[in-house]
Amino acid sequence: MAAEVLAQGGARVTVYDAMPSAGRKFLMAGRGGLNLTHSEPLPQFMARYREAAPKLQAAIEAFSPDALRAWSEALGEPTFVGSSGRVFPKAFKASPLLRAWLRRLDAAGVRFTFRHRWTGWDGEGRLLFRTQHGVVAVVADATVLALGGASWPRLGSDGGWVELLATKGIAVSKLRPANSGFTVAWSNVFRDRFEGQPLKGVALTIGAHTVRGEAMITRSGIEGGAIYALSAELREAVLGLGPATLMIALRPDLDVAALTTRLSGTRGKQSLANFLRKAAQLSPVGIGLMQEAAIASGRPLASLSPAELAELINAIPVQLTGTAPIERAISTAGGISFDELDDRFMLRKLPGVFAAGEMLDWEAPTGGYLLQASFATGAAAGRGVLAWLKRS
Repeated sequence: MAAEVLAQGGARVTVYDAMPSAGRKFLMAGRGGLNLTHSEPLPQFMARYREAAPKLQAAIEAFSPDALRAWSEALGEPTFVGSSGRVFPKAFKASPLLRAWLRRLDAAGVRFTFRHRWTGWDGEGRLLFRTQHGVVAVVADATVLALGGASWPRLGSDGGWVELLATKGIAVSKLRPANSGFTVAWSNVFRDRFEGQPLKGVALTIGAHTVRGEAMITRSGIEGGAIYALSAELREAVLGLGPATLMIALRPDLDVAALTTRLSGTRGKQSLANFLRKAAQLSPVGIGLMQEAAIASGRPLASLSPAELAELINAIPVQLTGTAPIERAISTAGGISFDELDDRFMLRKLPGVFAAGEMLDWEAPTGGYLLQASFATGAAAGRGVLAWLKRS
């Protein structure tokens, strides 16, 4: 995005990419449908960036969700708003948009140089790249660093830049997994039976934060949209306190009294699991979660009264033992402190060097917010470079 803005401004631009082809993480983002942005009003949209919102406000206002949709349409990929308010290209995939974008960049004179991994600067301030043919030094009038976080390192973003900038005195908050799953010490019986099973229509709570949505049981823990929406709070709880307790409500639209009434009927010859499934409309995986909680408490599920079962249905404690590896996270928290940047996204300690995208210290939930901020900060860095080049 920075390259496009720069080329439109008349600059000669070369994009150096460590990978053999462009946009590999962009293609990964579109694997299940490319969620470009979100259609909600801008004040609500900006709140998704939490404490980083004031730092991102100007960039996103300058390249807004509406502007991003118009940009996509101009590339021949019109968008639509899904039922959740998320915005997708009508093709639903990343590859057609990326191909059209690369064609436009090529027509604008942007050069791409692949298999060039940036390794810092030499004593003369030249950019150094490790290539198949040895180290290459490049002189640049200005540089935009858009190196990503540390999730999905096989796609190129391995966080190796952190140490390079730290040696220059740039403050970088530790990179941590964001929009990630969490580990849980499931019993072998539960793990083997319910791995890959979804929890639908649940409410998840950690402290004062509650999210409604879906989650997925994995062999090592739990992940999914509702988990990702709470990942910042869950991560800080796990990292700060060790094991943290996530509360799961299986029937959040029913209160304890209503559930108790449903569970006070005669069970007859039905198994407890079959009775819970019919009386409270619980899924097998939900009942399995209740069994896990009962085993952990030392009280068999069958020994609980209707009122106690009702309480448990909407307050199942799940002990999170840690975060899933950052390599498998959707995105990354942490990065270059905004205090290190001026209002044009230039590093104050490195004049002529700009930074954009996920390598900056912000995070957001899934839903289009990740790509929107990456696009917007890339465009802002491009405008910053143009202003820098024209300063004299």
